[in-house]
Amino acid sequence: MAAVLRRTAAPMAAAAMFRLSAPPRHAARLARFLGGASSASSDAAVASGEFVPWHNGGGVLHRAASVDPTVVVEAGAVVHSGAVLGKDVVVGSGAVVGPSVSIGQSTRIWYNVVLSNCSVGEFCTIHNGACIGQDGFGFFVGDDGQMLHAKIGNHVEIGANTCIDRGSWRDTVIGDETKIDNLVQIGHNVVIGKCCMICGQAGIAGSATLGDYVTLGGRVAIRDHVSIASKVRLAANSSVTKDIQKPGDYGGFPAVPINEWRRQTANLRIFSKKDGGRRYLLSEADAYPILSNGITDIFYLNI
Repeated sequence: MAAVLRRTAAPMAAAAMFRLSAPPRHAARLARFLGGASSASSDAAVASGEFVPWHNGGGVLHRAASVDPTVVVEAGAVVHSGAVLGKDVVVGSGAVVGPSVSIGQSTRIWYNVVLSNCSVGEFCTIHNGACIGQDGFGFFVGDDGQMLHAKIGNHVEIGANTCIDRGSWRDTVIGDETKIDNLVQIGHNVVIGKCCMICGQAGIAGSATLGDYVTLGGRVAIRDHVSIASKVRLAANSSVTKDIQKPGDYGGFPAVPINEWRRQTANLRIFSKKDGGRRYLLSEADAYPILSNGITDIFYLNI
């Protein structure tokens, strides 16, 4: 009787161990579609146990990933080989943490975020659908170039569907405490200082450099290789076409000091009126005493 019990108990124990160690059926699909590998190689990877389910959240991760036991990887998320996840990191459903990505302590990665070729600091928040570390919109002719990384500082918040390209000749850098709104495009090799604020639909072309405490209004455009000094504020819909070397408020297309932009706007409104009256602009010498007294809306004489 004892011999019979031993024979039946051994296969049952082996089956139980197999159920605990074998990845779930959906792990193969996740590895195949999100991992970028072919169907055959993905199935082989899962069969060999390279991707395994994570005990905290239901996601899957590669055995070569370094993950703190407190990390939550939610169902449908994938963590690839060589990734490093610090204490209390949360990876939302559908997110993909690519090879060699590092994420600092207490960072929250929301749903469907894709991270590759990047490092993310501590206490960051990356909202739904953001993509960080993909190739920039730059092309080398006859030269493969050098693919670098995107480096995100600490306490950074990145809005939904924002894209930050990795570097080619220097790393893309986002400074500490910077807040980025939804639908922002940050090109390759861009360097952004600390405590900046970038509003929705802004676009920063490749290799631009922003100092600290820079504020970009909605839909601001910055051309490539432009440098902007610290403590500059740009009004919504402005376009920066050359370097800004002094702190202050700017606006317009191309961006100029804010008072100059307001004068330009007032002049355009004056010329566009069709009331039959003739309007003549004051000369700069005549207008200066008026402007110096704080009156900025009188630039013409009615005749």
